[in-house]
Amino acid sequence: MKKIAIVHEWFTSHAGSEKVVEQILAIYPQAHLYSLVDFLPLDQRDFLQKKSVTTSFIQTLPFAQRSFRNYLPLMPLAVEQFDLSEYDLIISSHHAVAKGVITRPDQLHISYVHTPLRYGWEFQHQYLRQSGLDRGLKGMFVRGVLHYLRLWDVCSANRVDRYVANSHYIARRIEKTYRRSAEIIYPPVDVQRFVSTAPRENFYLTVSRFVPYKRVDLTISAFNRLGLPLVVIGEGKSRSDLEKTAQDNIRFLGKQPDHVVETYMQRCRGFIFPPEEDFGITPVEAQAAGAPVIAYAKGGQSETVIHGKTGLLFDNQSVESLVESVQHLHNHYERFDVNVLRQQAAKFSAEDFRSRFKHFVEQAWIQFHADAQASNR
Repeated sequence: MKKIAIVHEWFTSHAGSEKVVEQILAIYPQAHLYSLVDFLPLDQRDFLQKKSVTTSFIQTLPFAQRSFRNYLPLMPLAVEQFDLSEYDLIISSHHAVAKGVITRPDQLHISYVHTPLRYGWEFQHQYLRQSGLDRGLKGMFVRGVLHYLRLWDVCSANRVDRYVANSHYIARRIEKTYRRSAEIIYPPVDVQRFVSTAPRENFYLTVSRFVPYKRVDLTISAFNRLGLPLVVIGEGKSRSDLEKTAQDNIRFLGKQPDHVVETYMQRCRGFIFPPEEDFGITPVEAQAAGAPVIAYAKGGQSETVIHGKTGLLFDNQSVESLVESVQHLHNHYERFDVNVLRQQAAKFSAEDFRSRFKHFVEQAWIQFHADAQASNR
């Protein structure tokens, strides 16, 4: 039996990329886990099958648990220190540096890419501007760090034998950034945990972390203008500022457990999703719950939401564009069939992911060793 290692950037929550690792572990329960840091709370570790995680030196650096992202400049060095020499197959779960592990020519390295380094490439200027780092000495330092990371990112791209992208959108970014092709396998979504039979209520819902690119500010501004009821679930540094700008029709619930999110998705009139996302799990969950989705027409959600059938896609990240889409959905809500929504969501099930990913790995394994034998003749 081949020895397998799974390399993930960091274990601090059980979110989208960790759910991919969860399903890869379901396929390969014998695999060993590696991560730069592991600060998962005890009550969120079940998906790791009680496995221990080999971590990097960043785990023990000062204030790492609270601010490990501040050590981003050290992450390329840290991931290169993992000794994976005993493994036959390495699977990296990548959105920052995981694909940069060092392997031998006789080891197959498959990288499942959630995104190329998000803030290092085409989102750099947006990130700097929205974080207030587009000027000053601190901004110059961050630009220098991102420049270094881009150089390393391209260099380490050649360490991967086969790429898998979580959407066509990300496959195009891999092609642009690394000049490599990628298989598209959508990430797993637990669509079975939602029901769509609950009565709909007259409110809209958004679920998000409060970070700049998620554009929660856009949703707040739109609903300030609309005056329609909006429920906001999520947490982040900008929450207090957003609450100050929100009118009385907008209710903030903070971070909520999964079962509460499920309840709101199953009761809301529509789900609002304004960011340009790599894939976007919550729009699929909303469709599974029978809620039409209003989403920005660029990013992975353009592959999961069918315009006019399971939701609406708006063309510009502007208040006017979002307001127009919400008004259209509000006035033509009866056109969206719950059965069509459920059928669309079912295409992204965990079962489908496991089947497709296992088949891809097995075929890559066969081809990798066939190529090695041919080169030795």
